[in-house]
Amino acid sequence: MEKKRRVPKRIAQTVINSLKGGVVPRIGLPYITVGRKAEIDALLQDVDLVSEGGASFRFIVGQYGSGKSFLLQTIRNYVMDKNFIVADGDLSPERRLHGSKGQGLATYRELIQNLATKTRPEGGALTLILDRWINQVQTEVAQVLTYDSPNFNQTVAKKIQEQVLSLNEMVHGFDFAKLLIRYYDAYVSGDEDSKGKVVKWFRGEYRLKSEARADLGVNIIISDDDWYDYLKLFAVFFRQAGYSGLFVMIDELVNLYKIPNAISRQYNYEKLLTMYNDAMQGKAKYLGILMGATPQAVEDRRRGVYSYEALRSRLAEGKFSKEGNRDLNAPVIHLEPLTPEEMLILVEKLADMHAGLYGYDKKITEADLAAFIKLEYGRVGAERKITPREIIRDFIELLDLSMQNPDQKIADLMGSDQYLTEDQADSDDGESNFAEFTI
Repeated sequence: MEKKRRVPKRIAQTVINSLKGGVVPRIGLPYITVGRKAEIDALLQDVDLVSEGGASFRFIVGQYGSGKSFLLQTIRNYVMDKNFIVADGDLSPERRLHGSKGQGLATYRELIQNLATKTRPEGGALTLILDRWINQVQTEVAQVLTYDSPNFNQTVAKKIQEQVLSLNEMVHGFDFAKLLIRYYDAYVSGDEDSKGKVVKWFRGEYRLKSEARADLGVNIIISDDDWYDYLKLFAVFFRQAGYSGLFVMIDELVNLYKIPNAISRQYNYEKLLTMYNDAMQGKAKYLGILMGATPQAVEDRRRGVYSYEALRSRLAEGKFSKEGNRDLNAPVIHLEPLTPEEMLILVEKLADMHAGLYGYDKKITEADLAAFIKLEYGRVGAERKITPREIIRDFIELLDLSMQNPDQKIADLMGSDQYLTEDQADSDDGESNFAEFTI
């Protein structure tokens, strides 16, 4: 019999509270991951490709609550363990891929703010990454020269320049490399003010070129039009800094679908096409991109991604793919619903975690768990509409009620009218609502 892993209380509390609130926890996912093996395996192939200098672009498509964000977070944790840097963020009315009023730049700022590594998984890792890069170069030089050697700093500076020289060939690479050297100079001299200004520039927080020129001697700032070019630069630089590369994860693509102005939507889809083409054509290196979207946001021919013909022709499924038998190597991965058996495993994990968190002896039995799953999937229209998010929230509520009412049986708590099965609903409704109806 497999021994259950004990979940630390801090992690258990985060997981339970997040799931109860309908959001995906940042930590603790390995304790509750079930199913999605085929999808995860397909995405992990991309991880190997990116680490070897390639690029990838995938859409994760599923209904609200179907597990898109969960899958993205699972991959996020995996790639951080593989020494990748991850930048993730959600689109919103204020954050888009393109915009004339700073919406594209706002997305870039969100991604850079959320830069995360294995040692800084909560985000905000940019300064840590830059300092680690310099320390790594110093360590390499220290194998040849001692730290107190008069030529030590000069040798480190030369090696720094050699590393960033290759960036000059990329769009905006010259100024990017110049700022990396500026950061190194400030690091060596202990000039925290200059370090802060360089980091401010990398974060896209300079609004005027004149300010950047006065502070840093560069005539360019990151803008709505070119923010994606800097993600490509960061991906290559992170590789030079000793990491495997960069994964960018953008959720809530539905916010592009919701843009009311057709021209603005088209500009955003054009930016999406540029990012996709770069990945597919090898114009980006060490960069993986994952985007989460609903089926409507992708497939709607009037407002969705497929309304942009150049994207539809690249992304649409072929004639042989169908529900239950889809090509997982395609750019668009459609999430199949979790099976009742997989959900049963998940709720059992949650029951153990809940009991461990609140320190009580678990009284919910395997029969209770099976009855709960049967009730959930027996709802009217459940086969079409029910999602893992709904089932999980219902189950945690059931566990809370059971803990708060120890004298009540689980079966009694599940006896509410809201858990009618389809057969019960048909029977009850037929007798109560239509008893006097005649033809």
